[in-house]
Amino acid sequence: MKLASESQLSSWLPSIDSQIWIFAVGRFLSEVGTGFTLFYAPIFFVNQLGLSATSVGVALGSASISGIVGRIVGGSLADSEYWGRRRTLLLATAISAIGSLVLAATDNFTILVIGSLISGLGIGFYWPAAEAVVADASQIDNRRETFAIARLADNLGLAIGIMLAGFLIAIIGSYRWLFVIDAISFMVFFGVVYVGISETEQQQIGESEKTEYIASWLAVLKDGRFLVYIAVNIFFTIYISQIHSTLPLYFKNFVFVDTAKGFTETTISGLFSWHLVFAIICQLPVTSALKRCSHTLALTVSAILWAIGFGLIWVSGIAPSHHLVWVILALGVFAVAIVSYTPSAASLVTELAPENQRGVYFSINALCWAIGSFIGHPLGGWALDHPQIITNSFWLCFILSVAIAVAILQYLNRILAE
Repeated sequence: MKLASESQLSSWLPSIDSQIWIFAVGRFLSEVGTGFTLFYAPIFFVNQLGLSATSVGVALGSASISGIVGRIVGGSLADSEYWGRRRTLLLATAISAIGSLVLAATDNFTILVIGSLISGLGIGFYWPAAEAVVADASQIDNRRETFAIARLADNLGLAIGIMLAGFLIAIIGSYRWLFVIDAISFMVFFGVVYVGISETEQQQIGESEKTEYIASWLAVLKDGRFLVYIAVNIFFTIYISQIHSTLPLYFKNFVFVDTAKGFTETTISGLFSWHLVFAIICQLPVTSALKRCSHTLALTVSAILWAIGFGLIWVSGIAPSHHLVWVILALGVFAVAIVSYTPSAASLVTELAPENQRGVYFSINALCWAIGSFIGHPLGGWALDHPQIITNSFWLCFILSVAIAVAILQYLNRILAE
């Protein structure tokens, strides 16, 4: 499959701001480190430290608590005349590095919670500023492509990190070094932002146009269209949280392979590498294809793909054979679902938000991820701590939830057209 035709590329690639390319390089390097831990953390904490899946889900979900604080404060800092996007990003990467080092030293539930809280705070500071930087540097006619490039860098970094992590575990057998490498990658990202990223919002917004802190948040909370979007966005973030925390442990402990129980770490590494590589391949062509559609239609397509993917995961748990084939298909469908979702969701937020309030709008948008993780991680852990029949039914419940998400999207489409 071609990523895009030469004429399509030439029509919008030259117009992408140079800061986006620099920022994409930083995100790529950081996500390589994140790929070392993202899918292996639940396996390490459950199978090697001996914690229950539920407790690990609660601990990882606790990152959402500090993440909420980080997103609220980070969004306001990103819009602040005296702080801005760049400083917020520097603060976020430094905090994230500390969180990874604490997780590397984890040997009990308490330290795991502390490390998760620190990491959640760093993530909370990061996302509103990161999305605002991309939004500031984009134009209406290339906005989805600009966000797609940022996501492409994320996925490429994650894919490489996951593949390298699988080989590293196979060689040294230690998961702790994965978190150390993640910390180093955050410090590299710190350096890229410090050297290569200049403040974006202050170049565009004058002092007279700034809104007060409280008034800015009240204005967002009165935006009915945005709040309807937030309601449906929480569904998507809960779905994504299952890929990051529940599925790796599900593949390890619940999917039977011949006479053995669960895939090996190397196989899991290959599966999630496939998931991300396929997302990379699909990112630009899917974005180009959906550009002709409204944001709500693109999100509806994503929701339907999530339902199909969860159905395939359910089949992988009950099928008498070919489990690997069903899982490969499911992760491929999830990849297309994600690349259908992320550029359209971010572009919709950018269009709804006034320029001088993008940090706050993206802050609330990022809160969806915190809420999704807060709900999704413990929910997935709970399902994995129960008999196989309950765990398998867990995926069917997600399929039913997609009907609610699609109904909300149809309502959102109507009010956006008014």
